[in-house]
Amino acid sequence: MAGAADAKPSLAQRRRVALRLEIAGEAVRLFTSQGVTGTTGEQIARAVGISSRTLWRHFPTKESCVLPLLSAGLEMAVDQLAAWPPGMTLLDFVTRSSRSGALPLAAPAVLDLIRMTSTDPALRAVWLQAHDDALPVLAELLARRSGGSADALVTKVHAATLNGALRAAAEEFAQRYADRPEASGEEITTCVLAALRAASEGLPY
Repeated sequence: MAGAADAKPSLAQRRRVALRLEIAGEAVRLFTSQGVTGTTGEQIARAVGISSRTLWRHFPTKESCVLPLLSAGLEMAVDQLAAWPPGMTLLDFVTRSSRSGALPLAAPAVLDLIRMTSTDPALRAVWLQAHDDALPVLAELLARRSGGSADALVTKVHAATLNGALRAAAEEFAQRYADRPEASGEEITTCVLAALRAASEGLPY
């Protein structure tokens, strides 16, 4: 997740990102068609047209190959939140973004992957890693909005709450609409708003 002050990526960096996304896409395709257990890193490398050695330079395990797809979705969510205007509640912002068509739509491959994370422990670990990686970025975003510190406990709790709500919404959407590949913006918004409302209401205990 890039910070606002990051320089424009070099050609080599862009190629690396593109290759990692291609690897992730082929990994999901193979995992979906023949199962995670039935897929090897060598098969993923062959599908991409690279050597196994190159694959392992980018990823430590076959399951970790999917991380770029999961991270890309979170990056889009963070980029969208960066446009959240002062003085507007998060629920109102999400609703407005949905009506304007600004909410990013999840690709079918990503939804397939999210569904697989509910049954495969290794993929689940990668999914949770993607969200853990997003925490400091969300904390920085919320700190800029509040004028507080990203290291403050309250900011970290708010970032973790928002992060958890986004993850729960994505999982709910992926499971609820597994048989409806045409489901998109309105259904995603329903899940996100429900998760954010639950988060904003706090613990009922």
